[in-house]
Amino acid sequence: MWTPLRQPVFRALWVASAVSSIGTWMHDVGASWLMTTLAPNSPLLVALMQAASSLPFFLLALPAGALADVVDRRKMLLWTQGWMLVVAALLGVLTIAHITTPWILLGLTFALSIGSSMNMPVWQAVTPELVTKEELPQAVTLSGIVVNLSRSIGPAVAGIVIATAGTGVVFLLNAASFVSVIFVISRWKRTDEKSALPTERFVGAMQAGVRYIRYAPVFQSVLIRTVAYIFFASALFALLPLLGRKELGLDAFGYGVVLGFWGIGGLIGAFILPKAREKFSIDSLVAIASLVMAAMMLALAYFRIVPLVWVVMLLVGISSLCVMVSLTVTAQTSVPSWVRARALSVQLLVFQGSMVLGSLLWGTLAQHTSISTALTSAAVGLIVCVLLTRRYRLRCAEKLDLQASLHWDQPRIAFEPCPNDGPVLITLEYRIDPANAEEFTKVMQAFSQIRRRDGAIQWGLYQDLSDPSRFVETILVESWAEHKRQFARVTNTDRVIEERVRAFHIGDEPPKVLQMIYSNPNRRPC
Repeated sequence: MWTPLRQPVFRALWVASAVSSIGTWMHDVGASWLMTTLAPNSPLLVALMQAASSLPFFLLALPAGALADVVDRRKMLLWTQGWMLVVAALLGVLTIAHITTPWILLGLTFALSIGSSMNMPVWQAVTPELVTKEELPQAVTLSGIVVNLSRSIGPAVAGIVIATAGTGVVFLLNAASFVSVIFVISRWKRTDEKSALPTERFVGAMQAGVRYIRYAPVFQSVLIRTVAYIFFASALFALLPLLGRKELGLDAFGYGVVLGFWGIGGLIGAFILPKAREKFSIDSLVAIASLVMAAMMLALAYFRIVPLVWVVMLLVGISSLCVMVSLTVTAQTSVPSWVRARALSVQLLVFQGSMVLGSLLWGTLAQHTSISTALTSAAVGLIVCVLLTRRYRLRCAEKLDLQASLHWDQPRIAFEPCPNDGPVLITLEYRIDPANAEEFTKVMQAFSQIRRRDGAIQWGLYQDLSDPSRFVETILVESWAEHKRQFARVTNTDRVIEERVRAFHIGDEPPKVLQMIYSNPNRRPC
């Protein structure tokens, strides 16, 4: 599990992120506790803290992912870390000066989450750059250790600081924690791959990301399983501060201890997970851990004995780490590097969108009924969703080889169009035994997903009425630059499927390929 720490850059970022994560958990506890102080009789306002933290992810995740795939990821990390430092420091100063109101707290929580939402896709996207593919599950698990270790330390420290120095000091300590990350990133000598093609345009990059996900069934399974878990688990995340203060009668330190047991459970889960992955498939592991989470939510709905709550939170930590690491590893291994940040940003969008909607729903339900009713309803919903989503398999991602195959040959062309000229029409002519025409058509319909995923805005397959053995595949791409990018987007898994298609071709020569550019009378020379 510790092998990724042999990579010096990953090791330095891992240590720095641990410091920053402790500060983040201290900040979260301080902010939640401050809101229960400023608005003690409003479960909805307390739940809105979770919504304010999650909404920016829902709004900005995809633009952040597109930026992370087209700009220097190192510089983007520096900007986002700096933004969060400034916002946390401002909240600390206002709180110490007794200026903070519930709406100021919500606004600055929203602003801090803007930085986090811009930071997280690029942070996840650089992880595969720092370790080998074989080390990626361990690297994600180590990141989970950081989160859960900081969840154990941060809340307890926050409780002590709140009791002795006040909430404002907690916010200032969080601001200081970003300095370590900024220092490490500033010293990272990242090698950026140069391309002869122009950088993707921002809007086009977002469109390409959405198009890829639309035709990526394995990644769609990750998204569905993420919604099924987070929407219902958000009840615990949103209502735990109110449960601790009103139902359990805890002070700031006692609430920090409860969160600390959650973090200790996650730390235990990090050591259990590698053995569990050997004994269970990833789909079974996620299902079992989700059911454990549902059972613990039911327990929290009715247990009011603090030591029993500690035990429950240990199991919550174990189960939540198993689910989140499994979903994150599957997401990162089910998409190629050229679109990874955009895909991960969509997962974050789905994650935080589910968190926002869930927090609002369960907070509203708790305000009109009770915390116990809201937690019970969410637990039952989670159990039902585990059963309903079993057919969306995560294990399929383990079979994908997403390294670029680079096996396409560039057909001979008479002139080189400008990168932004287009659209481009590509045709491939196949010779197919008419007896195999129906099966060939079915295979090509499946193959069309790859074409669309890698850049085709239109795709079609046509059979010649005068010669039933002649089939023509048409691919329409937005621009010449986008078409040339397709050559680097074809993966080894795609190549296997392409070879299955080519096996139907009965001609002596390979399928004939033609490239045609839209004839625009106003086209300017490059």
